[in-house]
Amino acid sequence: MRRLILALAVAGAGRRAYRLLARGRLTLDVGIGRRVRPLGPLSWEIAAGREIVFDTIADPYLGRTPHAVQDKLQVWERGSDMVLAAHVTPVKCGTTTTHVAESFVLETTGRGCRLTWQGELDTDLWALGSRWGGVVARSWEKAVRASLPPIVAEAERRAGGEFGDSSGGERASA
Repeated sequence: MRRLILALAVAGAGRRAYRLLARGRLTLDVGIGRRVRPLGPLSWEIAAGREIVFDTIADPYLGRTPHAVQDKLQVWERGSDMVLAAHVTPVKCGTTTTHVAESFVLETTGRGCRLTWQGELDTDLWALGSRWGGVVARSWEKAVRASLPPIVAEAERRAGGEFGDSSGGERASA
């Protein structure tokens, strides 16, 4: 009976720790066994100029964050060339706040521009952290895939058909 109670207690503690980790309320940054996991790259072809796409992406970060996204985006600090923000992402057990380094690169093309997103996720604790990073990376890339199509649509709307029809589609790069 004691073993059963101990097993249930360990399972309960493990579940609680998982939820705290997933929600970003427990961060293990011990600096040992550090691994860097690349995220992306993912690319979108957009029928809009670079400036329009940049403004569409930057508005919630550099300007006033729209009320509609305040539950998903918390801007902590704004600078001229960098923003520190928390992204709140739904996961199976609730929501998570993920800490990643990301970049959005805009390249001019004949049909507008190409937006390429990529990032890095650091984890500690060797294989254990690497495994956790895999779970987080899949959720984060899924969130990026879901959040970019509305940005593409808005940038193309702002461009007003200046570049004709766009595929507007995502092209994942390896």
